[in-house]
Amino acid sequence: MIEAKGIHKSYGNLHVLKGVHLEVHPGEIVSIVGASGAGKSTLLHIIGTLDTADTGEIKIQNTLVHNLSAKQLAQFRNKNIGFVFQFHHLLPEFTALENVCIPGFIAGENEHAVKTRAKNILQKLGLQHRLEHKPNALSGGEQQRVAVARALINAPAVILADEPSGNLDTNNAKELHALFFSLRKETNTTFIIVTHNEEFADMADRKLEMKDGMFVSQHIIK
Repeated sequence: MIEAKGIHKSYGNLHVLKGVHLEVHPGEIVSIVGASGAGKSTLLHIIGTLDTADTGEIKIQNTLVHNLSAKQLAQFRNKNIGFVFQFHHLLPEFTALENVCIPGFIAGENEHAVKTRAKNILQKLGLQHRLEHKPNALSGGEQQRVAVARALINAPAVILADEPSGNLDTNNAKELHALFFSLRKETNTTFIIVTHNEEFADMADRKLEMKDGMFVSQHIIK
């Protein structure tokens, strides 16, 4: 499903990733933990094609992403990868429904079909009464659920989450964690989650610890 081989990444004299290898299977939930600066977010961004490795290769759905042109890569990313970040990155001038629809519109899909699918996803996430609300009228937990809905709109093969509950209170964090596992059960979506929340990390199928740009341990939980 996802294969990362020999990933190295440096920023100037700072060697952030030092030959990382990672393989993730379809429908698997993998958590990545480690101290700040260990390279977790950098790896996630490279897997998500938001950044490029200095050396090594990334294969997603049997596609070597570094062989794609910039236009092909943007299309591939929009279709196959969903992102959930600590900060929601919702566009403030658009409603919840409009924010969720954006990746579908970018993909050139039929407007009515995208809106119908977005409404269905938002309803599943308990936001059916908040469709026309803009982000500043939503709670933090609601905003994050809108961000999850946006990540799901194109039915991606994988969702990459970088500290997805880091900006939420305890109750909203637990609801988000449960939501990810519910979505995996319903859709067999693959998740790679970077988190400092050990309780959340321990819910995954596998927990990987990163230190100084390398994986140093693996704990198979399920």
